[in-house]
Amino acid sequence: MIRKLDNEKMGRSNLGWLRSVFHFSFAEYRNPNNVNFGKLRVINDDLVEPGTGFDTHPHRDMEIVSYVIKGELTHKDSMGHERTLSRGSAQYMSAGTGILHSEYNKGNEILRFMQIWIFPDENNLTPQYGDMTFEKEERHNKWLNIVSGIDGDAPIKIHQDASIHVLELDKDREIEFPVLENRQAYLVQIEGSSIINGIEFNMRDGLESVEESLNIKALEDSHFLVVELKKE
Repeated sequence: MIRKLDNEKMGRSNLGWLRSVFHFSFAEYRNPNNVNFGKLRVINDDLVEPGTGFDTHPHRDMEIVSYVIKGELTHKDSMGHERTLSRGSAQYMSAGTGILHSEYNKGNEILRFMQIWIFPDENNLTPQYGDMTFEKEERHNKWLNIVSGIDGDAPIKIHQDASIHVLELDKDREIEFPVLENRQAYLVQIEGSSIINGIEFNMRDGLESVEESLNIKALEDSHFLVVELKKE
């Protein structure tokens, strides 16, 4: 089963310094028919103006991954970490029993990044932070697995049976993404446009797939992110 989610029908917020597209219910966007996709709770596509950002705020009991698309993201948290990340980099927080952090755009161009929240397999975990920088060559015309569960092979590991994959696909190239029995996947067309299982997708569109593999053909140079997890 495949379902397309048109970005024009998603939740939106414009605070001036921050413009967001919400793939699931978040903040002032409330849609009782679109709260989560299994253990996947949040995908926010955020644009942050230069010199602005998210002031220090708390999280707990959530696995949080941020994927940078454009510009620079500067993270600082209550565990003493302070890092600046650019395109293709990912940061991970296991909020666990509680963590405070801030995220700023200290650069000279608009920051675009994706926030991904996944429910953990248990609450009250010890908070953790990590980040990784990935080169374009690692995701160019091939899937790059950046996040997996604790027993997986990705460099970033989260406390849930879920994985995150990214891809930059050249125009007219085709590729498959397998969605196996008892698994489901949520795809975001980050950049570009494509045909997926006969359906056209444009920038910021989403796709839900349950036990149905994806055949992707790029109509132009494209960038994708897929969250793959256990079927519920």
